[in-house]
Amino acid sequence: MEKWPVIAVDFDGTCVTHEYPHVGMDIGAEPVLRELAGMGYRLVLYTMRSGSLLKDAKNWFAERKIPLYAINENPEQKSWTSSPKVYADFYIDDAAIGCPLKLGDLCPRPYVDWEKMRELLIANGILRR
Repeated sequence: MEKWPVIAVDFDGTCVTHEYPHVGMDIGAEPVLRELAGMGYRLVLYTMRSGSLLKDAKNWFAERKIPLYAINENPEQKSWTSSPKVYADFYIDDAAIGCPLKLGDLCPRPYVDWEKMRELLIANGILRR
């Protein structure tokens, strides 16, 4: 059985607008994340949220039926390192240099532009047109 790559996905500013500690508004992540998961990519929620605030983020994924491979860890890396940094093949994070962002009326801080992110994923052979 082929193992698909792991994609670590931040939450605030990446899946939703920045509204921490609340869950922000929709910014278009859902269809792209669902497509990635449907293709077999293993999604790791990679967030600073903890406790009930982490539960809110987990619920966001569950309510949208987007399966998570893990949360704040890659279970496979325990066999070869004790590092707390989550190992992933790709990272989607609004704080990453080069991540396509947009600034709109939804929130005063920039957030991921998922239309451009989808095109970037296609250009890099991660998604198909």
